[in-house]
Amino acid sequence: MYSPKVTEGTVDFDIPAAGKPCKTWYKIIGDLSCGITPLMIIHGGPGLTHHYLLPLTDLNEKFGIPLIFYDQLGNCLSTHLPEKMGDESFWTESLFHAELTNLISKLSLHSYDVLGHSWGGMMASTFAGSQPKGLRKLILSNTTATGDAWDEAYAEYRRKMPQDIQETMKKHEDDGTTHSVEYKEMMDVFNEKHFCKKLPFPDFQTSLEWKAKDMTVSLTMHGPNKWVVTGSMVSWTAVPVIKNILVPTLVINGIDEGASDEAIAPFVEGIHDVKWVKLHNSTHMPHWEEKDNYLQIVGQWLQTR
Repeated sequence: MYSPKVTEGTVDFDIPAAGKPCKTWYKIIGDLSCGITPLMIIHGGPGLTHHYLLPLTDLNEKFGIPLIFYDQLGNCLSTHLPEKMGDESFWTESLFHAELTNLISKLSLHSYDVLGHSWGGMMASTFAGSQPKGLRKLILSNTTATGDAWDEAYAEYRRKMPQDIQETMKKHEDDGTTHSVEYKEMMDVFNEKHFCKKLPFPDFQTSLEWKAKDMTVSLTMHGPNKWVVTGSMVSWTAVPVIKNILVPTLVINGIDEGASDEAIAPFVEGIHDVKWVKLHNSTHMPHWEEKDNYLQIVGQWLQTR
């Protein structure tokens, strides 16, 4: 049985506006000194954790790639700041860029690749657009170039649901009863078709459980409504900086998910050195829905010069 080297720890993250010492938790799979470029993995949300991306651990066994998982500030084992609930001037994309830059520096990474999934991909795209030192390759997995395109994709899927279900869901939302069994059952059906065909899976449940313990990041950046962004990300777009992404980039999306073809089009059309792979047996979680194929695509692409 394969047993990789595993290193866990924290790095200090100095944020004067936080009003207290902050730390970023990380987990390294493999050996950073092995000579293979490490892959920094950025989880989604905002407000989730690294757990649901743990199938990527097999990239180390199959390809020898050192992997770096981390929990973003406000989540899981990194510092929590519930006192910053609703502070949109604090919870910004630039905060998470600074956190990533700090982690890269503290781990002494001179060359690295980045894989961002969902919100992690959104943040990774604008990070790459700033042309950070040391970035070798970029993977934008199941993400979007604009928040509006993401919202419109899910709105369109919802409009295709039976009319009676649409009306019942809206009534629950209007009445504030979205925690009801009936609403949850409807969302389970929707999520199985547009989010992950293999729900529930334990690692994602772990991410959701951690998110439920502290909703500060999620509520402040996204807002309480799954269908409409009302927080600090309300007008988010990567379009102005896409032309500045100069590293080789792999864009991955599935079918019937938020990262629709229209949502990723600005990446595919605007990045000079880009490869687009569409997975037809997955929705939003290909690392679970067709894991072996996904890992092979990612691993082989990272190995090419």
